[in-house]
Amino acid sequence: MEHILEIAKRNEQRAWKIINDSDVINIWQSVGAKINLVGSLKMGLLMKHRDIDFHIYTDSLNISDSFAAMRKLAENPFIKRIEYNNLIDTDEKCIEWHAWYLDEDEQLWQLDMIHILKGSFYDGYFEKMADRICEVLTPETRLTILNLKNETPERKKIIGVEYYKAVIQDGIKTYDEFLEWKKNHPNNGIINWIP
Repeated sequence: MEHILEIAKRNEQRAWKIINDSDVINIWQSVGAKINLVGSLKMGLLMKHRDIDFHIYTDSLNISDSFAAMRKLAENPFIKRIEYNNLIDTDEKCIEWHAWYLDEDEQLWQLDMIHILKGSFYDGYFEKMADRICEVLTPETRLTILNLKNETPERKKIIGVEYYKAVIQDGIKTYDEFLEWKKNHPNNGIINWIP
């Protein structure tokens, strides 16, 4: 049986191939945006949930520019679906994009691109979270997180930070412990936590 770290490494390699093949970074830069990788791929914690997270910053939230970038991305024949949410008038001050990329193995990968107003509350927040998690991860906690993600059923939606907080902050080690932890720590949206 393939070791969990080998699976994670293979997933990471596939994700980077999709980033390069989709040209997502250059596309956003072409409309004057700064694009940062965040989430599980950045932290080396990508497991079964095939998603690639980017936070994208501009001085103003121009819907036309945001759509221009997504139009370029949509020209890629491997992009099969795109979703848009306008959250400009919320505390998040963002335009939320989700695109699904079909890889060479017929697997769908979700590209989550959050276009955020520079200087707003979440400017740089999740980059700091990812950097800090990388600083405090040990080989043991990394393996525990990967195992928990691997044991989670495919259709069960769990935000990555829930795993990280449970393992790093509260010492959770098994999936049963994690399920119990989740009962005691209900998630109502964005989890603001930096270890």
